Amino acid sequence: MSSKNAITLYSLGTPNGHKVSTYLEELRAAYGLDYDVYKIDFGKTEQKEPWFIEINPNGRIPAIVDRSRGGPDGFSVFESAAILLYLAQHYDKEHRFWFKPEEQPDDYSEMLQWIFFAHGGVGPMQGQANHFVKFAPEDIPYGKKRYVDETKRLYNVLEIRLKDRDYLAGPGRGMVAIRHFVDISVDEWPNLKSWVERMAEKPAVKAGSQVPA
Repeated sequence: MSSKNAITLYSLGTPNGHKVSTYLEELRAAYGLDYDVYKIDFGKTEQKEPWFIEINPNGRIPAIVDRSRGGPDGFSVFESAAILLYLAQHYDKEHRFWFKPEEQPDDYSEMLQWIFFAHGGVGPMQGQANHFVKFAPEDIPYGKKRYVDETKRLYNVLEIRLKDRDYLAGPGRGMVAIRHFVDISVDEWPNLKSWVERMAEKPAVKAGSQVPA
């Protein structure tokens, strides 16, 4: 697909997709970075077609192609956490949304820890809970309890971390986003609830959650 914009986001309206679109919206507001969006059609299993497998061998969304780098076809990046770090490295030159590893090593380390916590813990557990609660073709109480309980345990970790803090890492920046899409009320975790509500009011979060349209 031809475009004057360097970045094309291949995505769908999922929590992992919204992580990337939200950060792209932050970069758009801060630096004027425009990007294109290609909405992957899961109904046609477009994510498994050969052209997309060349972009992401895992056949999942999100993925980006950066046509300002790499060869004639650009440079492809997949996995939401890897995309966030790539965009930070190449497009957030003023470090408005991340930390300088040489000058702020502790903040940088904390940022990585919480990105990986979300990517490897909260995201997969919420995803499994969502599947067993909403989409499993049969009722499997063990599966529902296992993953809902683990999601709640991870919420407890976030609740403790957010006590007397406005952000998960550093004094006010970071790329970790939590979207609760399982039928679990966050009222039980007031610090987490307050944080989710603050994040939801950010203009980039509002815009990013509408991508792709």
